[in-house]
Amino acid sequence: MKSVRVLFVCLGNICRSPLAEGVLRELAAQKGLASALLIDSAGTGAWHVGDPPDRRSIAVARRHGIDISALRGRQVGALDFAAFDLILGMDESNVAALTRIAPSGTADKVHLFLSYATGRSQNVPDPYYEGPEAFEALYQMLEAGCSSLLERFGA
Repeated sequence: MKSVRVLFVCLGNICRSPLAEGVLRELAAQKGLASALLIDSAGTGAWHVGDPPDRRSIAVARRHGIDISALRGRQVGALDFAAFDLILGMDESNVAALTRIAPSGTADKVHLFLSYATGRSQNVPDPYYEGPEAFEALYQMLEAGCSSLLERFGA
């Protein structure tokens, strides 16, 4: 598998995108591909810059053997479009925001995560205002999507 640099993006970088980052890191490590992937996450907004992931994202990751507690929120910036091969928005709103800020010639790197990974044009719902069951459903959706993503990469 050739090296790929992947950035997951959601609204605030505390629920969906850091969990996706952790899931893809874990799946890649299980397949011995950790060195072939550079994985990061960011938010389109700046509300949670420097904050750890939402405690419910940390908890669901931990239940599945993944530690994302050291991750910290950051806002996507122009340099990310040069640094990453693939920028995956969690929903259509994030994709639209990313496309708006993409420097000239880089918008082709931006994709809806599940559409790119699985071919299904589907948003990853934001669980922020939901309970623990929504975070478990989020985990399951991200695990399936990240598994498909690795297959697409040839893993």
